[in-house]
Amino acid sequence: MAISAERGKSIFRKTEKELLRLSSGHRAEAVHGFRTAARRLQTLLEQLVSDNNSKQKKLLKILDRIRKSAGKVRDIDVQLEALRILKVPQEPRRKTQLVQTLIELRAQHEKKLRKLLKKQDIRDIRKRLKRAEGSVRFESSRDPLSVARQMLSTVPIPQGPADEQTLHRYRLVVKRARYAVEFAPKSPESTRFLSELKKLQDALGSWHDWLTLTHTATERLGDVSESSLVAVLHNVTRGKFRHAVSAVTAATTDSQAAKARARELRAVRNAAGKNATTLRQTGAAA
Repeated sequence: MAISAERGKSIFRKTEKELLRLSSGHRAEAVHGFRTAARRLQTLLEQLVSDNNSKQKKLLKILDRIRKSAGKVRDIDVQLEALRILKVPQEPRRKTQLVQTLIELRAQHEKKLRKLLKKQDIRDIRKRLKRAEGSVRFESSRDPLSVARQMLSTVPIPQGPADEQTLHRYRLVVKRARYAVEFAPKSPESTRFLSELKKLQDALGSWHDWLTLTHTATERLGDVSESSLVAVLHNVTRGKFRHAVSAVTAATTDSQAAKARARELRAVRNAAGKNATTLRQTGAAA
């Protein structure tokens, strides 16, 4: 089913709003809001509409540059938040040292981000957003649910134990699939699909956040033999990894069961159709 024009146009306005909020300050909420809005717009233009022209590609390229810079700030924000909720007695001084290091690193990334958000650049992007919004033909858009399922099928789930690389790839695909489903008209099917993707994204995202923090802590404080804080982080990350694997396994099992039920339903319908045809032919012969 095609995307409604109002739903499609709203993401252009949302991106502009989040861009202005980001340019007025680089708080964690503003950084996150812009990144997700830019990603949703990218999903719309690259995956769901067929008239992705050179001007739209140029717009996405500009937004992508800002989004990646904002992403480095966002990575620091999630690590700081993880450290804040980590209530452990091990090495309080080193934990404080790590927090201060991350704050200083955030300031460096924020400075680079600020250079991409000059007033003239913002005005240019806003004009490009308005032109792109007016050029999209939403009536010929692809079905968001079909696109999302196709995205998920590009990452095969391993038969044996999952590894970090596979989970990372699946995390990125799940995120994009969720953004696609959000454009679908509301229905029991889209609501259920979106709920499943959100659960997956939460589990995979939490694992990735703690993994990133663990890598940072290891670089700054040494490995598990040199820091009890790093050892704690490794334990937390392993737990998040197991939870993410369980979530992916459960989602895959549910998906396979749903496909099996759909095949059975099609078979029943086909059989019923054949029986009805046979009855009509028999009646006609009589």
